[in-house]
Amino acid sequence: MKYRKIPVEVDAFPWRFGCDMPPWAKEKLTEEEDLVHIGTLEGVMTATPGDFIIRGVAGEVYSCKPEIFEMTYEPIDG
Repeated sequence: MKYRKIPVEVDAFPWRFGCDMPPWAKEKLTEEEDLVHIGTLEGVMTATPGDFIIRGVAGEVYSCKPEIFEMTYEPIDG
């Protein structure tokens, strides 16, 4: 069986050390110079510069490599 992902809107930004982050990200991230650690229900994820930090539909925060992000998401107005 094949499935199609349900269209959902997410908040996201590409992470770089010292970048401006929205409040929802500041609560969940711990920055180092070349890494950011993300506290999740499954444990700690690590992201590197250029990875997208995403807030999902249930408020969960996770990272995604830019190549995957660009294949999965598109910008919306607003």
